[in-house]
Amino acid sequence: MSQRPISLSPDLKRLRDEGYDLEIRSGYLLVKDVPYVNSNKEVKRGTLVSKLMLAGDVTVRPDDHVAHFMGEHPCREDGKEIDQIKNESARRELVGDVVVDHRFSAKPQPSGFYEDYYAKVTKYVTILSGYAQVIEPGVTAKTFRPVIADEDTEETVFKYIDTASSRAEITSVTEKLALVKKIAIVGLGGTGAYVLDLVSKTPVKEIHLFDGDTFFQHNAFRAPGAASIDELKAQPSKAAYFRDIYAKMRNGIVAHEAYVGAENVDELQDANFIFLCLEGPAKKLIVEKLEAFGIPFVDVGMGVYLSEGSLGGILRVTASTPTHRDHVRSRISFSDDADRNEYDVNIQIADLNALNAALAVIKWKKLVGFYQDLDHEHHSTYTIGGNILLNEDR
Repeated sequence: MSQRPISLSPDLKRLRDEGYDLEIRSGYLLVKDVPYVNSNKEVKRGTLVSKLMLAGDVTVRPDDHVAHFMGEHPCREDGKEIDQIKNESARRELVGDVVVDHRFSAKPQPSGFYEDYYAKVTKYVTILSGYAQVIEPGVTAKTFRPVIADEDTEETVFKYIDTASSRAEITSVTEKLALVKKIAIVGLGGTGAYVLDLVSKTPVKEIHLFDGDTFFQHNAFRAPGAASIDELKAQPSKAAYFRDIYAKMRNGIVAHEAYVGAENVDELQDANFIFLCLEGPAKKLIVEKLEAFGIPFVDVGMGVYLSEGSLGGILRVTASTPTHRDHVRSRISFSDDADRNEYDVNIQIADLNALNAALAVIKWKKLVGFYQDLDHEHHSTYTIGGNILLNEDR
């Protein structure tokens, strides 16, 4: 069943965003899991059915006030049938696999017609579920069931519909991220894994993961999610482990079970954006290559230290774009530097990794136009002890 008419029709989209379980089948709108009371004064769930009027893939005003129902005859809380909507009770095949048990009539006043399907559905649901709520307070037709994407008719990387964007009415803004064809995350230690967690929930077409390391027990304590003991025993590569987790939600995640170095750095050449979440001698080579390729990137760093029984430190996010790269050498440390940068000491804490990743992803979203960017900073630091966020290199 295609979700396209639901996504394109404001009335159906509103119903779906509010949590109603909708299906379009053979020209009919089915609203599932509607609570009602049967003759035994039990709360049951049935399916409300309405003929669907469409102009192409978009709804038009319903041409009648009639609705059908799959289930027992709805009753009041005392078990007596609801007379105000009673019209006809007979098992009837409307078309193909749409078989109903009852026909109802609730004519809106004074026009006699519903303005749209939101008005029609909510009117009938209010009547049916109102009596059920007397017996079972809080029972509702708003079940927020997962909405599966139709891969044949809908262009989406997700395996189920992004109802978060539509519910917040920011779909047009989110579509800016869908224009990004390929992102790479180099390094899936603490921060890189959280970058993946955030980026995987955006509609970018491909996310390439580069890491040659194994996912060990200590990694589980600074990674998003919760690894099982069986997963730890299997000792998967980090790239494969995280690919398999996020492949449950979306397509387009590609695992490269290798470190990036001279022999494979050219694989980054066609990426639209890179997140560098690594340390080591390869970083200098990678930065130089990305600059030569003209690819924008963000490099993250975190320096945490123990002092008098508590932890302090600084998180760093450094952005480099084709129009602004002069600051990079003074901001990013490389393993062969004489003095190791204070932002890159190797104490890893999950919440700090997550914050470092969030700041990096927010900067990327600013560069894409998803977020406002008033300061145009290309380097920012967060100091733990003073809770200070500084912007530099504008």
